Amino acid sequence: MRARPAFVALAVVLAGCGTVPTSSSPVEITQVADPPEDVGIEALPPVAGASREEIVRGFVDAMASTTRNHPVARQYLTGEAADSWSDTGAITVISSDYAPVAGDDDTVAVTAGLVGGVDAQGAFTTGSGQTYDQVFTLVQEDGEWRIADPRDGLVLLEPDFARTYDEVNAYFLDPTGTRVVPDPRFLVSGESQATALVDRLLTGPSAVLSAGVANPLTGAELRSNVRIAQQVATVDLTGLPADNADALNVLCAQLVWSLDQLDDVRAVRVRVDGAPVDVSGVPDVQTVDDWASFDPDAVPAVSVGHYVADGALRTVTAGEAAPGPAGTGQYALSAAAVTADARTNALGTTVGVSVAGGTATLLVGPYGGALAPVLPAGSFTDPTTAATRAEVWTVRDGSEVIRVPATGTPQTVSAPTLPEQGAARVFQLSPDGVRAAVVVDGPDGGELLVGTVVRSDDQVAVRDLRSVAPELSQVVDVAWRAASELVVLAGAQDEDGTAPYSVGVDGWDLTTLSRSGLPAQPTAVAAAPSRTPLVVAGGTLWQLVSGTWSTLVRGQEPLGGSAPFYPL
Repeated sequence: MRARPAFVALAVVLAGCGTVPTSSSPVEITQVADPPEDVGIEALPPVAGASREEIVRGFVDAMASTTRNHPVARQYLTGEAADSWSDTGAITVISSDYAPVAGDDDTVAVTAGLVGGVDAQGAFTTGSGQTYDQVFTLVQEDGEWRIADPRDGLVLLEPDFARTYDEVNAYFLDPTGTRVVPDPRFLVSGESQATALVDRLLTGPSAVLSAGVANPLTGAELRSNVRIAQQVATVDLTGLPADNADALNVLCAQLVWSLDQLDDVRAVRVRVDGAPVDVSGVPDVQTVDDWASFDPDAVPAVSVGHYVADGALRTVTAGEAAPGPAGTGQYALSAAAVTADARTNALGTTVGVSVAGGTATLLVGPYGGALAPVLPAGSFTDPTTAATRAEVWTVRDGSEVIRVPATGTPQTVSAPTLPEQGAARVFQLSPDGVRAAVVVDGPDGGELLVGTVVRSDDQVAVRDLRSVAPELSQVVDVAWRAASELVVLAGAQDEDGTAPYSVGVDGWDLTTLSRSGLPAQPTAVAAAPSRTPLVVAGGTLWQLVSGTWSTLVRGQEPLGGSAPFYPL
């Protein structure tokens, strides 16, 4: 598995199989094969005379088995409960230090940290710092304690997820139709992972992402399991619209980019009703090289790091001044952003923020040319860009999201839930422009949220703002390291001060990054796919190289500056 491993279970993967359309011969589509031998989860049945606490603990342990229908877990239940309990649906992930406590009324209460939950399609949601509480009722059956009222679904310990499940992106299409967008899912390890992943694509995007992306695979179905031979996956679909070459192109890109993540897949062969697809310029056996234009993390070659020093726009290339008046300090910039065009490999529009006399002004103009004031405010967040559209976004006075098209006047973007979340300090678009990472003022300092950018006709909105890293407090800044990964500056968990972290867009895989080499606490961060992360520490610029922060020019003194960014 080339995607990073996960600890989360996928309920529907454990559920069994789907069916095929009535227009073709019936073929069972198995979603899960037997788990790999190295998973190492062996469920143990209850022992005679076990206490109530031991029965509950054994039931939780047995739910980690990947055996279909969880027969051993059902042995911890009464006969009636064993027949009625459903092990499919939602998954609850709890910390491993849970504590079952017997009550005086034949109950056992379980309390644990709520790590998160997984819906039936494998989409993970963080626990948002909540506590998991469940009370089990036990009764005597044939002289042994058994659970009478289990909730449907699974409760799994965090370490059991880590041993058994992988995080894999299902890729959908951004609104411009130019690149695929990652939608993280969690699948059980094993040989049927490819079939399960294609099934997720056919079912559609997760609830929080669905309004922001398109799915050309809507309505299609699998005619049989995905077959893999010599690292080539064969996907046979039916139910596709006739004579729709554009849809065929993008669905092939979806399938190839999604399946390419799996260890045993290097290429994909797509069939429709058993016949080879006819895609102009693309071979029968397709790889991501055939669909490179849909790369979710593509960045124009011209995207070189920039920052602001003494009011002037500079580049990380030895601190050279950017061309034009912005590079001279004429506008007394405090922050800026620049659009980049991958087709022409040229930088386009510059949007800068200038603050004077308690008033912030948004300035717009061509890169290397004169900037003109377009909007005043009490404050603006550092501007941000996405690689899919020639526009720059910012937040005015902590609550009003502003979109500045390359040609046109600034427009307010609907973000109805943002004001109630707290004043926005940071607003950063993902490289594909489908998500936004926002740092808002919370009770414990800055809090990290991620929302979905929704476009319909001329309307643009930011919806479904949700916490993705509740473990982090005092969040200072955030940047997109990839379309599915964030770099966050937040309160250090091991000591005082601020530290850098990486975290998945869904909140999974929170990892502390190195602070080695930094002269002081980091105060600002910039990142982009395939680019070196940058931070400001002690008023100087630093880049992360091989796990150590170093100066922009190796072996030379650090360069002073602030507000780093990469043009997109």
